[in-house]
Amino acid sequence: MSLADRMQHHSIPGVSIAVIHQGELDWARAYGVLEAGGRDSVTTETLFQAGSISKVVAAILALRLVEAHKISLDEDLNRKLRTWKIPSNEWAAQRPATLRQALSHTAGITVHGFPGYGVEDSLPTLVQVLDGVRPANTAAIQVDALPGSAFRYSGGGFTVFQQLAIDVTGKTFPALMQKEVIDIIGMPRSTFLEPIPKSLEANAARGHDAKGEMIPGGWHIYPEMAAAGMWSTPSDLAELGIEMRRAAEGKSELLSREMAKDMLSPQAPSTGGLGWELSGGDTATTFLHGGDTAGYKCFMMIYRKSGNGAVIMTNGDRGESLIGEILRGLAQAYQWPSLHPRERTVVQVPTSVLTDYVGEYALDIAPNILVEITRDDAKLMLRVIQPGGRESSEILPESETVFFVRDSDFQVTFPRDEDGQVRRLVIDQRGETYRARKK
Repeated sequence: MSLADRMQHHSIPGVSIAVIHQGELDWARAYGVLEAGGRDSVTTETLFQAGSISKVVAAILALRLVEAHKISLDEDLNRKLRTWKIPSNEWAAQRPATLRQALSHTAGITVHGFPGYGVEDSLPTLVQVLDGVRPANTAAIQVDALPGSAFRYSGGGFTVFQQLAIDVTGKTFPALMQKEVIDIIGMPRSTFLEPIPKSLEANAARGHDAKGEMIPGGWHIYPEMAAAGMWSTPSDLAELGIEMRRAAEGKSELLSREMAKDMLSPQAPSTGGLGWELSGGDTATTFLHGGDTAGYKCFMMIYRKSGNGAVIMTNGDRGESLIGEILRGLAQAYQWPSLHPRERTVVQVPTSVLTDYVGEYALDIAPNILVEITRDDAKLMLRVIQPGGRESSEILPESETVFFVRDSDFQVTFPRDEDGQVRRLVIDQRGETYRARKK
């Protein structure tokens, strides 16, 4: 398949790719244009919004502050918060939320993600975001579940850390990120400044919606910098991944070996690390993260043992599907241990069987995230219900129980219980397995 054809199919004006091989940047290339209908080409130096990959970089800052004895991973977050405090309630009173929990999404802190603000919108202060008061467009951030009891993805937890970092250092968050992480790694085209400085606008890719139309103003602004405020390039993020792997081997000044290994270790009750998501078995262990802001989709992954991996950034809301196709192509070309393309045969499934699968399923690791299965005549549709949730996708049957998404590395299995009833489903995506129970 032609990359240009697939970009057109997914309404993606531009994509930038960096490939890591054996612990070094192998190559970087860019395709398409900054703006649909425009003539300015995307280059390897073009900036994209990194979305939630910002959390990985923010977590590195957090661990550097821990190693500098400014904060602790396992103490009450409120102990050193000065400008704002996590509100007291029945959950917070039982067990204080800690930084380790915030960085691993297990602190019971609310607010999944942030929609951002239009370039003409009034921007809230960080405290207004934390309190959920106008002009903030998200709810107040608080603890509403017992800290340490379950995984629940929380951009709110990283926003609390953003305020903590400011309070303990007296510096602005972009300045902290620049000095403590970006300059040390060597990421010359990355910034946490929000809004993006005027001097960088001309070299920034504009975001586009699912139809390929530029979003008003070109992008949204994210005062929630630790959660979603980074602008970067695949080459810069590749250097981040390379340096993270070196740190885990005790070969970097970024973090001590012990701290880096802690960052890349599962943080119970989560299967993820501190900031990083983790995936795979002994031969395919990866550390990774995706990014999703209005008009942009991106993804980075590195195999820990081999030092192979990739960073892909797009300026379109349907970028996830294109990213999956590119990853499968790279996996095949470089003989990665996972993500290889599969050829599947679609079979016919009786509508009575499809009806058995219809319903809402709550993820075991994050019960607030629902997987909705609906039937449209002879088609089965899937939609993930969460803040910023995506549109419905058709899932195609490979057998009566196994379904897949055509343009994604996404498989759904509907096992039947001993009595023949369907009460759960299993999702396999990029080597990760997620289980959900019907409500």
